[in-house]
Amino acid sequence: MKKILLAAIAMGMVLPAAAQDTYESARLLGSDLNGTARYVGMGGAMEALGADISTMGTNPAGIGLFRHSTASLSFGLVSQADAQKFDGLGKTNMSFDQVGFVYSARISPSSIVNVGFNYHKSKNFNQILSAANSLRGCSQNGLTYEKANRGFYELDENKQNEIIGWEGDYRSYRFNEADYMNANVLILDPDDNQFYYYDADGYTFDRAHRGWIADYDFNLSGNYNDRFFWGLTVGIQDVHYKGYSEYAESLVDSKGACGSVAYGDERKITGTGVNLKFGIIFRPVEESPFRVGAYIHTPTWYELTSSNSSVMLNNSDYGSWNEGQSQQSYDFAYHTPWKFGLSLGTTIGTEFALGAGYEYTDFSASQNRIIDGYDYYDNAETSKDNAMKLNTERSLKGVSTFKLGGEYKPVPNVAFRLGYNYITSGYNMDGVRDMTVNSPGTMYASTTDYVNWKDTQRLTCGVGFKVGKMNIDLAYQLSKTDGEFHPFQNYSSPVSSAIFDSGVTKVTNKRSQGLLTIGYTF
Repeated sequence: MKKILLAAIAMGMVLPAAAQDTYESARLLGSDLNGTARYVGMGGAMEALGADISTMGTNPAGIGLFRHSTASLSFGLVSQADAQKFDGLGKTNMSFDQVGFVYSARISPSSIVNVGFNYHKSKNFNQILSAANSLRGCSQNGLTYEKANRGFYELDENKQNEIIGWEGDYRSYRFNEADYMNANVLILDPDDNQFYYYDADGYTFDRAHRGWIADYDFNLSGNYNDRFFWGLTVGIQDVHYKGYSEYAESLVDSKGACGSVAYGDERKITGTGVNLKFGIIFRPVEESPFRVGAYIHTPTWYELTSSNSSVMLNNSDYGSWNEGQSQQSYDFAYHTPWKFGLSLGTTIGTEFALGAGYEYTDFSASQNRIIDGYDYYDNAETSKDNAMKLNTERSLKGVSTFKLGGEYKPVPNVAFRLGYNYITSGYNMDGVRDMTVNSPGTMYASTTDYVNWKDTQRLTCGVGFKVGKMNIDLAYQLSKTDGEFHPFQNYSSPVSSAIFDSGVTKVTNKRSQGLLTIGYTF
């Protein structure tokens, strides 16, 4: 009779170093188009036009164009199309998106210095991801077995009678928490104490992503003679991510269906990071309103904590256990890549404002880093996870963002806006969440799925009203990103079935946002 296993992986058998894998960390890369309704309505193409509080987080020099003090507050609704409620997360959710102020002081007839603070939600993780497909000649437990068959580790018991993947006398970095549950629950036959894999003919998958990255920006900027504008922003980013997923496979043997297995996993990532942003705007011709902007962002240097709580339920005819559980928590560091931007903007009379921008950042330059210890002042001492870095360079790539936006004022107190964004994919379509990378980031993985997301398109529009010293702005944004979902990496080999289909499935993230900003100038 099968027993029930309730255990956590004994980490005393491994080094205390920790990191995270490429695809888990990539959740923190990039940002949503978010901020004030004016900024969103113009597609974010305001890095040369300036005078909007949201430019504090993109081109800090944009704050230098303010000639009066101002404050604003933004909130709205975010909705995902074609999504079914999962784990209590619905497809439409409220979002508090921005609050900030700028204090403007003229220090001479030709110079203004401004200081400001702005909170905005740079990333809203709320998303429901669902996929289902057939499988042939493979399964998640087959991946665990195949890694042992290829010599990445040797499956054997530890002192607690748990099956562990070993490299010599130490637990292998390639043996992750999903492998731990598969090895102990399913692929060990209690009758002969041998390991066997079982193919699946289909899977279902659902995940509810929740949380946000909050940006707290502190800005110092200035204006010289209305021709040269400069700015510096110190940014603090606060990460709160939670994902809960359920993955199920229907298993088959030589006689046909032989039951199913199901995996539940909850992953949390929390922590903070810091970055610096520098920017300038200048007017090349004194008599012309045409402006050019340029900016650069340093990496965000994150220190983070990741934790998981995972369970595997065995409803098949095979295996040693009915249930297996695993829990872990660890600290790691992550450095995002540099970002560079160039922008153009101009006004035509008092009726039109036009903006365009280009940004570039190289996702493959991001670094998962191992925390080796802490210094006397409790600052983390880190080193680059070189093995995972190679997988990052293989799976991620450079990202270009193109922005266009325009504003039309038929009368001084009313404005209409349109915007467009095109963001190239940061993922190589042949990128892999490789569970054979010799890295602590692999060892701490509790799931095997990944998505290679393609290009993103965003369409925006908006309207604004000025009533005395108050602004009331509305914006609407529609975005779409397609991708390819993989339940696990391709591992076909002579040991596996000659016909191998890992069930790669097309997925889409369609999202709309309604946004309201209330501002006051003083």
